[in-house]
Amino acid sequence: MTGAFRYDQRPTDTTAIHTGDLPPTPQRDRNIPASAWVEAPAELLQLGDDFGGPVADYKRRIGGWLLWRSGPATKADAAYMAIWTDDLSVRWVFRLRPDGGGSGVGPSGVAHDRFRTWKEDLRDHQPR
Repeated sequence: MTGAFRYDQRPTDTTAIHTGDLPPTPQRDRNIPASAWVEAPAELLQLGDDFGGPVADYKRRIGGWLLWRSGPATKADAAYMAIWTDDLSVRWVFRLRPDGGGSGVGPSGVAHDRFRTWKEDLRDHQPR
């Protein structure tokens, strides 16, 4: 697969993949669904269930966090989950709403209403 595609036009790559093989940067040529991640926790596979969203796709690493999204990148129902690579039970969720608002607690314990500040919290708080 070559080339860059819009997030909703990328082909789905269902090839089984392990945690250590998830790429560090955003993938522009394909979507990697949570169902292809061998170590995927059940909570990730069910991330979009409460709003009828699709299986989450892998987005990128933020330090040691793996970032996944169920739902579109535009203003709509969507949810992000960040999972710590060294302990897959350490997870944080940010929920987006169709009105553009959102909410989620980050690893600092602070509640965020902006996705950007939630991601900055992930960047700034890496469990050791």
